[in-house]
Amino acid sequence: MKIVDVCAFYTPTGGGVRTYIDRKLVALAARGHEIVVIAPGEDDREEQRGPRARVRWLRSPRFPLDRSYRYFADRAALHAVLDAEDADVVEVSSPWRSASMVADWRVRSGSRARLSLIAHADPLSAYAYRWFGNVASTQAIDRAFDWYWRHLRRLDAQFDHVVSASASLTERLREGGLRKVMTDPMGVEPGQFSPRLRDTDLRREMLALCGLGEDALLLIGVGRHAPEKRWDMVAQAAAIAGTHMPVGLLIIGGGARQRRVIDAIGDNPHVRLLDPVGDRAALARLMASADALIHGCEAETFCFVAAEAIASGLTVIAPDRGGAADLACANDGAVYRSGDAQDAAEAILAVAGSADVGPSGRRDRPIRTMDDHFDALLSLYATQHPQPRYQQGTGR
Repeated sequence: MKIVDVCAFYTPTGGGVRTYIDRKLVALAARGHEIVVIAPGEDDREEQRGPRARVRWLRSPRFPLDRSYRYFADRAALHAVLDAEDADVVEVSSPWRSASMVADWRVRSGSRARLSLIAHADPLSAYAYRWFGNVASTQAIDRAFDWYWRHLRRLDAQFDHVVSASASLTERLREGGLRKVMTDPMGVEPGQFSPRLRDTDLRREMLALCGLGEDALLLIGVGRHAPEKRWDMVAQAAAIAGTHMPVGLLIIGGGARQRRVIDAIGDNPHVRLLDPVGDRAALARLMASADALIHGCEAETFCFVAAEAIASGLTVIAPDRGGAADLACANDGAVYRSGDAQDAAEAILAVAGSADVGPSGRRDRPIRTMDDHFDALLSLYATQHPQPRYQQGTGR
């Protein structure tokens, strides 16, 4: 098969989506398929990523709300690239403008390509629920944003599949009236994260950076400094828990919106911000050498970081909604009320007192890999919608 992924969230400075796409380019090509990723970029150019894998950058403007991203603005240019690629399956990784553009393309072109919407984003959780959750119920917010649910139902009618990365998101989408949703959880890079990478000397150094000794609890958080990640709340929760026992927190990530996080940390010497770690092997060592991972975002559709932490042998502390909560609940983690620093602090203290924290509690946990996800996705495409002009395993 030839698969084209129209991925509005793919960027060289990205996090989970970049990790996912980079692995996808390798995994699908290794299975004999041709994979092309179309992404918004600074200019029009093409990167060859292997014999059957390419990235086509389409010149696009910066996204005004987060300038580390760009967005597809030229419908005709995107349609021209899709015409030229002539794929069997076209995937779209954003429910917004690009999904509508691709749906329009199939109608205009008459292409028999199958369309698959991959749910990499949950905008209502990232924005509306977070903004208005203190004054209205989720059901009331959904009613107020019914225009968005109508938009999703239109996409559901236009696409052949809607692929959800977690059971909780699948449930919400089906409750919202979507009929073609199927769950295919994502996963971790195979062979990258392991509890065997734990380094006691590195743990000691990280705790020293937080001004603490080896008897303290070492929490790690990983993610960009965006409002929906709630790092200011996570820092506040660590400070509250720190009044009961020594707790150190390292937040690894970057972004322009650090001021709220810095203000929340204040003069607390036990919470430190570290620059993003681009070396995946180094990140795996850092993660395995911590005691637990804490996450603040309830808008994750899967949460790669939580899965990586579980693969590293860590306990996950997560908000009680979204993909991070699904992973924590399935792997003996702890959840707290989303956005509630006091409840998060109590979850930290509960984890600190559990037998799963520390070297004696470390164990290899069976965790789904990205390759498992890709195999299930390819099986869906091959069994439900076989394409006779292409043969699996031979490329084009």
